[in-house]
Amino acid sequence: MSATELKTSATIPAGTYRLDPVHSSAGFAVKHMVVATFRGRFEDFDATLSVDEDGKASMTGAVQVRSLEVKDENLKAHLGSPEFFDIERYPEIRFEASQVEIGEDGSLKVDGNLTIKDQTHPLEATGTITGPAVTLGDVTKLGITLETVIDRTKYGLNWNAPLPKGGVALADDVKLTVELELAREEA
Repeated sequence: MSATELKTSATIPAGTYRLDPVHSSAGFAVKHMVVATFRGRFEDFDATLSVDEDGKASMTGAVQVRSLEVKDENLKAHLGSPEFFDIERYPEIRFEASQVEIGEDGSLKVDGNLTIKDQTHPLEATGTITGPAVTLGDVTKLGITLETVIDRTKYGLNWNAPLPKGGVALADDVKLTVELELAREEA
């Protein structure tokens, strides 16, 4: 993890914030057959936000591709094949932030690198941060929502099929969305 400057006027107490997987989600959406949006999600993922006393922050995340969930088992197998994620060779998707910016209004911008199938490219994700809040059990939590759009073909997710009257089965642009509930570790 690389330490980066946390640009914020909000006060985030120093510490390490770890994912609460029960109250978090990671998913994607892509235009399918030109007319609809197909959605999928991952069930096994992790994220960590660390903030030190000087305001330096790091944020990382990882998704276990095998945890992919879609509504059709045949499609799930196809998405796991070498034509898409190739989960036997590339079992993990990784993200590492290089910059985290929090606005006074709770807006959040995270710049970093996303790695899928050993293809790493920079991206910018935007969203919101909520908290900190002290919750039941006297636990300090943050809520983070982030979205970005990637071109899947830059990551080696190239499969497609032409449609009979024009267009293709899948758009290249894929929206990635994470909703994270992070709990501060107590010393």
